[in-house]
Amino acid sequence: MKSQFGAMTTTTSLPRSIPAWIKLLDDTQLPAFASTHESVRQALRDSSQSMRQIAELIQPSPVLALCFIREANRHRAADSKPAESLETALSRIGLQRAEQLLNRIPAAQTSDIPHALRQMVLISRHASQQANGLFAGRLARLWQDIHWGSLLFLSPVWALLAAHPPLLEAWEQRVLVNGEPASRVEQQLLGVSLLELCLRVAEHWHLPDWIIQGYRLLSGNRRLLVKALHIARDNEHPLHQQQMLDADPELRRWLTLPSNTIVLANGLALSAHHSWSGVHTLRWQHLAGLYLQLPLAQLQQLVHQQAVNSARAFGPTDLWHPAQGLLWPWDSRFQREKIGTASTPDAQALALWRDSCRQLLQEPSPFSNVLQLTACARTAVTSIGMQRALLMLLDRKNQRLVAQQDVGLPPHAARLILDPAQSQVLRRLLEKPALLRLKPENMAMFSALLPGTLKALFAGEHLLLRSLGSGGRVVMLLIADQGNAPFSDATLQAFDKTMQCIERALSHFSKRGA
Repeated sequence: MKSQFGAMTTTTSLPRSIPAWIKLLDDTQLPAFASTHESVRQALRDSSQSMRQIAELIQPSPVLALCFIREANRHRAADSKPAESLETALSRIGLQRAEQLLNRIPAAQTSDIPHALRQMVLISRHASQQANGLFAGRLARLWQDIHWGSLLFLSPVWALLAAHPPLLEAWEQRVLVNGEPASRVEQQLLGVSLLELCLRVAEHWHLPDWIIQGYRLLSGNRRLLVKALHIARDNEHPLHQQQMLDADPELRRWLTLPSNTIVLANGLALSAHHSWSGVHTLRWQHLAGLYLQLPLAQLQQLVHQQAVNSARAFGPTDLWHPAQGLLWPWDSRFQREKIGTASTPDAQALALWRDSCRQLLQEPSPFSNVLQLTACARTAVTSIGMQRALLMLLDRKNQRLVAQQDVGLPPHAARLILDPAQSQVLRRLLEKPALLRLKPENMAMFSALLPGTLKALFAGEHLLLRSLGSGGRVVMLLIADQGNAPFSDATLQAFDKTMQCIERALSHFSKRGA
């Protein structure tokens, strides 16, 4: 592993503002499957092919569809309506411009397209199947809006993952596995709210109006959504639900908006990616049931059927499809923390580690406050395989250790305060920067000298405690483990390198304005 960490090419630092992200995503080339790319090229050169026939050839590639719709809307007249469908987009840009655009889109084999991007496109296709199966039949005149709106709703995230694939795994681990608040994770990984970024990208790309309306609802107008969720939970009493809607005409009008169908479909698909019985899945199912005026059991049956139809249409794949989870025990979670086995970080994790260390080593310090610095340090630590970690700052005034960042720990860990005077081990670690590695051979010796609250958080026999210094004094303490799995020599080497990067970052940060 040492050679892998050292040989990993340096990636550019992630943007930390919405304008910077938009510029990066604009410049990101989304790859299309080579087979579809070639068949579309031949069709564009075949004068006997109609726009509808060409559109049907493009449909299996959501990335190509996005590129054509985005191009059509980018140069539309100010007073014209955005192209809401692929056929309309092709008609606007014409065959010649369509072929020129196609030539700029890279064609790639499946193995060469980032796994994270393909996984997110699969979720989008699943969402489109849910939307078509649940809503398009009832709103037949709007089926194109429903189809393309639901399929392209997550397209800003496609570009995000094409630009930086490790973000999906990092988000899944921290939000789905560790249960951290999504807003906090997004702020630390991206520097901005993900929903706000998606809204601004959708507006910038002039995506269909329903997509923009959906992100506005989720990012800035949640009042109606929360009220609807409150009513939707009372699924067993439809008459009472109707009475509550009748008493709130504004909510009733909003609930019947056709544009809500694409938000519901994507909520169902995204939540099912993690669990069929989780709280988020049930919320979206209750909302969809309220929209369709169906009891929960019937709605779930329809949703499960559409998931199976989606998997059949997608075909064999190395990706995770939620339909597979229907064969699992009902309370299963499909992204799990690997407890008891210390897995080697993959290329994506190594890239994220390298990027984090690059930010930590940058001089002058790129961090405007300690919270940003410690968030980057935490990302670096988790990228080398640490499943549980707690980063504490030393409060010089009160001589206490105060929790600053945590991962893989219960919510109360974020409020932890330790008094070093009550622990001989902590006092020794705060004298000067040092590493204490606990393992079965020495655990009995040190266990009695550790605070009980710390032992409760890190139950096990394999633990690292590392004090970090700046200017000749200790300012920080990091506690980390790999879910009680033994540490390999390579992991310890990577951990040591990471600690050096964090101490350099602390030194650079202390010199700001000097």
